[in-house]
Amino acid sequence: MEVLETFAPVGNFITGNVVSSWDVISGFLVVIVPALILFYIGWYIGRGPFVAILLALYAAYAVYIVFPYTGILPSAPPITALATRLALYLGLVVLFYIILRRVVVSDFLYIGILGLGLLSVLGAAFLVALAYHVFPVTEVYQFNPALNMVFAAKQYFFWWFLGPAVGLFFFAK
Repeated sequence: MEVLETFAPVGNFITGNVVSSWDVISGFLVVIVPALILFYIGWYIGRGPFVAILLALYAAYAVYIVFPYTGILPSAPPITALATRLALYLGLVVLFYIILRRVVVSDFLYIGILGLGLLSVLGAAFLVALAYHVFPVTEVYQFNPALNMVFAAKQYFFWWFLGPAVGLFFFAK
């Protein structure tokens, strides 16, 4: 019995660390799942469509920011406000994807597996940064504190925004 009592602090330590590790990992699922989806697109569908999606995210953001009719979009309840703004943004992404897919020539494009993985993570981080700073996601969903440290600061938005473009510069050949 005494032997089991001496191991109780070890069990508490392991349990506490596993729970806190799972909290951090589950918070980053918001980045991991879109990164895996982008990786799948780049791996199975092709590098050209992948690059067109990344560029469409930028083009759609540019048009979304200057869209003059956001005032007529619903602002309450928060889930409706988020859904309408996301629908507008996703509609613009699809429109620009169709346009850019015709322009991006995949025959001359090469992105290695490491570059594809990094670009997928950067693209997912770009989307999470948009969720933090452009869309009213925080009114509907509370992000993990670990994720807040990486994405919530206003000055980090520029760097997450720039990430996929820099990645394309270095990894797309």
